[in-house]
Amino acid sequence: MIVRNTGTGAVAEGLGFSIPINTAQAVAQQIIQKGYFSHPYLGIGYQPITPDIAAAYNLPVQWGAYVTKVAAGSPAETAGIQQGDMITQINGVPLDATHSYLNTLFTYKAGDQVTVNLTRNGKEVQVQVTLGESQHN
Repeated sequence: MIVRNTGTGAVAEGLGFSIPINTAQAVAQQIIQKGYFSHPYLGIGYQPITPDIAAAYNLPVQWGAYVTKVAAGSPAETAGIQQGDMITQINGVPLDATHSYLNTLFTYKAGDQVTVNLTRNGKEVQVQVTLGESQHN
């Protein structure tokens, strides 16, 4: 976030976000070729888990994605993922400060089968998920 004086006494404020160039180029190429951006779809609503959140809510994992919703008919529902599960790994990649849920998921494409490690009621569970496709124009 940027807050600065313009020299005239006015204050300029701004909030910026960045996208890695490789991601931007991949999205642009798909839109040019297909007319839309396609990405893998698991079919969950989630909240990120960080060490601070884990401590505040006494969660058994330090990093991951807390499943708040499972869409009906989604790949997640088909695989048996449930609300309250905490996803900790996707295909052996631990979710952490450098591997967020979305960034890790987006390294795959629709149709890929991935192993999702999760914690459910204090127990480690593994499920196989065939990722669906989500399209954005």
